[in-house]
Amino acid sequence: MSRLPAGRRHAVRFTLNGRPCAGEAEPRTLLTDFLRHQIGATGTHVGCEHGVCGACTVGIDGKPARACLTLAVQIDGCELRTVEGLAPSADRLGILQAAFKRNHALQCGFCTAGILMSLDGFLRENPRPDEQAVRDLLTGHLCRCTGYTPIVRAALEAAAEMTGDLSREKSDA
Repeated sequence: MSRLPAGRRHAVRFTLNGRPCAGEAEPRTLLTDFLRHQIGATGTHVGCEHGVCGACTVGIDGKPARACLTLAVQIDGCELRTVEGLAPSADRLGILQAAFKRNHALQCGFCTAGILMSLDGFLRENPRPDEQAVRDLLTGHLCRCTGYTPIVRAALEAAAEMTGDLSREKSDA
């Protein structure tokens, strides 16, 4: 990436949840702030602002990334997916979201968007994970409410549904 003058705003063009999107950002603007305050995609949460809690996780070109550690200008030309893009329509939940609802895998909901986005990318790469693999993934997320067990159960159920292997959805979690 070329050096951008700090004192002015720069055009940022990208695809957001399958649709073309554009805005302007100073080189120092974090992706979390850009999404929430300029674009209006408020599903991406701001937690620790150090990349530790995982609440700000989004998908950039198909890979999970911490939006609090990414500058908005870095996504120019990229495909960005946020939690708003998981649902097939405004009135329907996506498979992961529905599994979270069925399994009571959220309480306050603050961490949920980031966890869903990490799981979305993870299940694309690992469509048949075991419980330990899901637990390993969740080590990158802080949740103070659920104790993680319902999240693991929801992730395994969603994976089974996505692959059509409903015999695998039971877990000791």
